[in-house]
Amino acid sequence: MSSDETRSLLIVDDEARILSALRRTLRREGYEILTAETAEEALRILDERSVDAILSDNKMPVMNGSEFLREAARRCPNAVRMIITGWTEEIPPSQLESLGVCALVSKPWDDDKLKATLRRALGL
Repeated sequence: MSSDETRSLLIVDDEARILSALRRTLRREGYEILTAETAEEALRILDERSVDAILSDNKMPVMNGSEFLREAARRCPNAVRMIITGWTEEIPPSQLESLGVCALVSKPWDDDKLKATLRRALGL
């Protein structure tokens, strides 16, 4: 992918207001932003298309972010994977490494740090 192509970002969070806030924060960054309120909905998206990056909440009903990212890696192995959570201390570094998670973003997030983390993760 050349540097002038639009990168796709899938954001997964069970709270609609968080999805809306993240979309608002990142809308001018030039990403094609896809959102899902459940891990199941996000997996359906990944069955239909590949994405460049995934930013997933960890505490979600039915399937948590770690479980989702494990399955997402199988379906879309080249996607950069990141977790956003208010409970960073609950995820051991070894688990992040085994999932191929390149960044752990704390809630509430700092807009500028989040943008920089995404750019770095995507090599921009």
